[in-house]
Amino acid sequence: MAKTKITVRDLAAELGVSAARLKEILVQLGVSEKEAQQGLDEETAQVVKEMAQEMVGDLKTLVLPRELTVRELADVMERSPTELQRHIMTKHGKLLTPVQKVDPELAEKVAADFGLTVQWETPQPTVSTPTKVAVTGPQPRPPVVTIMGHVDHGKTSLLDYIRKTRVAEREFGGITQHIGAYQAEVNGKLITFLDTPGHEAFTAMRARGAQVTDIVVLVVAADDGIMPQTVEAINHAKNAKVPIIVAINKIDKPEANPDRVMQQLTQYELIPEAWGGDTICVPVSAITGEGVDTLLEMILLVAELAELKADPKAELQGAVIEAKLDKGRGPLATILVQQGTLKRGDILVVGKTWGKIRAMFDHTGKSVDSATPSTPVEVMGLNEVPIAGDKVERVESEARAREIVEERLEAEKRPDIQRPTRRVNLAELFQQMQAGETKTLSIILKADTYGSVEAIRDALLKLKKPEGVELKIINANVGNISEADIDFAIAADAVVLGFNVKVESNAQTKAKASRVDVRVYRIIYELLEEVEKALHGLLEPEFKEVTLGTAEVRAVFKLSRGIVVAGCYVLDGKIVRNAPARLIRNGEVIHESKISTLRHLKEDRREIAAGYECGLTLEGFTDYQEGDRIECYEIQEVGR
Repeated sequence: MAKTKITVRDLAAELGVSAARLKEILVQLGVSEKEAQQGLDEETAQVVKEMAQEMVGDLKTLVLPRELTVRELADVMERSPTELQRHIMTKHGKLLTPVQKVDPELAEKVAADFGLTVQWETPQPTVSTPTKVAVTGPQPRPPVVTIMGHVDHGKTSLLDYIRKTRVAEREFGGITQHIGAYQAEVNGKLITFLDTPGHEAFTAMRARGAQVTDIVVLVVAADDGIMPQTVEAINHAKNAKVPIIVAINKIDKPEANPDRVMQQLTQYELIPEAWGGDTICVPVSAITGEGVDTLLEMILLVAELAELKADPKAELQGAVIEAKLDKGRGPLATILVQQGTLKRGDILVVGKTWGKIRAMFDHTGKSVDSATPSTPVEVMGLNEVPIAGDKVERVESEARAREIVEERLEAEKRPDIQRPTRRVNLAELFQQMQAGETKTLSIILKADTYGSVEAIRDALLKLKKPEGVELKIINANVGNISEADIDFAIAADAVVLGFNVKVESNAQTKAKASRVDVRVYRIIYELLEEVEKALHGLLEPEFKEVTLGTAEVRAVFKLSRGIVVAGCYVLDGKIVRNAPARLIRNGEVIHESKISTLRHLKEDRREIAAGYECGLTLEGFTDYQEGDRIECYEIQEVGR
């Protein structure tokens, strides 16, 4: 009959100690690890029990660092994080996530609950080297690189290859996070790659004032050459004044022709170094890895020449690379630190949201306590999901953070007192040039065909210009005017001209809110004529009437002192106080003036939206009748 085996875990439970610690004692008592794994017979278990009794005090002592998370404490106690979370919540009334730190006092109480005591690790004394002096001020930092180019030219494949071969795997299982950015190690130096969707995200961040990229790697397929999106990427990078390194990809293909690509690059003022220019071109294969090491070394070389520096002790500056809402962890934001050091526990204002950073993770999923310049981290603790490009600021208190965000949200609700940034527009171009505000007219051109694009671009560049004034076509392409075009115009302070194309609705809304001058033409000479007139101060502003809303008179109220009020129902749009208005009766305009008073119930209101009742008066008019229509409108300058 086989003898009953007793497992180490059962024996540990009987003694009320940690199985891991009991295994250490078994080794000291001469029990091999193999024997321990197979289980102990009753006789051996009894001997071990008797000999271990004297050592139970040691077995029940946990040696812990003073800073550890719920998960780390659970591992040491051989409990699941969920079990420990539940215990801390029910016994001690604190709700902690697995990655939150447990303060020493709570850790001792939790250990005691399970019959264990805590012995804190003694911190190792810091050995100071007398010859080294503490370095202050700006320090060299890793370059931040964005990879751009035409779709299907291998941007993602190149990033994947770099990620697999150059990102050091950590003890937490390697790369587990997609946080929109990661760091690769090359010859002992770090490079930060932004894993963004492409030039649209690049420009959207710039439009929000976040200039985060140091170097652009332009990926061009050796078998395909320069394509429309390649040209756009070149224009975006040039406008941002960012160095461009060209990776000529897919050289492993039989039909690859790197020389043709280099020839095409010269048409866009990118002269390869091999031909006497200053544009670094590196033939690579994202499949075989050929040339990738050289590309990474070139990135480090360009970064070294740029002498990129930041001060880790300066005031915190950063930008959101991407953000999302996670079901389990709430709002998450990937922040790229640009100056200073971001620390866990910091209170941040990020655009129109705020929060206290509860946890930070690097691109491998490892929890970190701080992030220095050029380091991307995913943070937890914000109240809302921010927008890519939002700036990151550290404040001294939650009250101050809440106050700043409330001010920003309030300002957004009051467009009447907002003062948008003054931008270049054709109607005021000459005055802006004379005032020294601008000496360059930057144009984004969109047309229906490539033929039209080429013809209009050539004609624009030949226009007669005042002395010292430059006209630049920073992007010219086919298709309707999109939100991405407006972002580019914001970032570059440009006007947008369209020929035989439409303005997409979201682009129209954004252009109006940001005061970007967008003009669409059906005849080429009219486009050229308006630009030429604008350059010489001869363009007269055009105005148009835009209806804001309509209200119907449902009742007439005569108040004291001869005041007559029209009780109205707003049919569509909105009625705005002090806006121009006309009263229409039976299809005829009876009176035109402005809305002098506007009330809802007993409250004065600046505007009343459709579906609500209101009382209003028109300046200089009292003869209202039921059924009258009151149209409210505003005069807008064309192209504004």
